Amino acid sequence: MIKYIILILTLLFFQNIQASEIIGLPKVVDGDTIHVKSYKIRLEGIDAPEMKQKCKKPYLQIIFFTFQKDYYCGQISKKKLVQKIGNKPVKCILLGKDIYKRYLAKCLKGTINLNKWMVRNGYAIAYRKYSKIYIPDENFAKEEKLGLWSGTFIKPEKWRKLN
Repeated sequence: MIKYIILILTLLFFQNIQASEIIGLPKVVDGDTIHVKSYKIRLEGIDAPEMKQKCKKPYLQIIFFTFQKDYYCGQISKKKLVQKIGNKPVKCILLGKDIYKRYLAKCLKGTINLNKWMVRNGYAIAYRKYSKIYIPDENFAKEEKLGLWSGTFIKPEKWRKLN
């Protein structure tokens, strides 16, 4: 009897380990959401601009004046994630679920942490409300004026509330 209990517990343990990782070709929804197989996955710890969100970037500087133009930063964020992934599988380590029942995950393309890459290159920001892990990457992007940080933008969470 004890052998069967140990066997069942061992099988359940290994089943949970396997279920905590999803591997497959993703469909990119936006800069912080992908679908892999039937799983809706939110990249944990980051927040990317929404698809209809406009940001501003400089296009002309004359002496002390900088002229900016609007662009759809959410579309750029999605495009950059699509390009980074290419036609390669990703491995997502599931960390929980959000209030919308999406899986929260750290996703990797090979050894590249895609969550970190998005923030470090300025295509998403650290979602400080839920995690502090990507703050150094956000600081790097801000200092180097990469992506969103090359111009001006409203934080995605605030933009969602206003729209």
